[in-house]
Amino acid sequence: SLGSSSYIANLLAGLSMTYRGTFREGDRVKVGETVGIVEELKVMITRVRTPKNEIVIIPNSKILNTDVINYSQLAKTRGLLLHTTVSIGYDTPWRQVEAMLIEAARCTQGLNQEPQPFVLQTSLSDFAADYEVNAYCSDVSNLQRVYSDLHANIQDVFNEYGIQIMSPAYIADPESAKVVPPERWHTEPASPPERL
Repeated sequence: SLGSSSYIANLLAGLSMTYRGTFREGDRVKVGETVGIVEELKVMITRVRTPKNEIVIIPNSKILNTDVINYSQLAKTRGLLLHTTVSIGYDTPWRQVEAMLIEAARCTQGLNQEPQPFVLQTSLSDFAADYEVNAYCSDVSNLQRVYSDLHANIQDVFNEYGIQIMSPAYIADPESAKVVPPERWHTEPASPPERL
């Protein structure tokens, strides 16, 4: 009895999802805590491949009763808005911070140049301002790599200009700025970038 009710719930959920067009095979989605690419849609279950190359089998009744984020649906037409936040002390001019964050976003492969990246100041805390850089992305197949590259570019740009990032908590100014000068960017075992 319990098994048959679960069977019917999954069956009805699968039909409902198909009718509503929740997502398609190949879409990048988040179902509950699971993020990945939809590999297979069946009447009873959905298979999702995570960025770690794990296959997660999700009963369709669970999908029907869970919040679902579809990253792919609008990415190709309007773009998915990627964002990340840094906290910077008040001794750095906000215009400089915004310009550096936009420069980092423009250097990041996988982020669109149009519409242009933009920055929002999300809060004014006791010791720092929080800045959120936003940029559009059309290809959502490798979001982790794009985010990683964006974070690396932010570090490089801020180090290049000698500005200390105090995320996630800025409490006090250290005696010397915590920045890495460009001549130390490729300290062993890191290798220098290949020249074109």
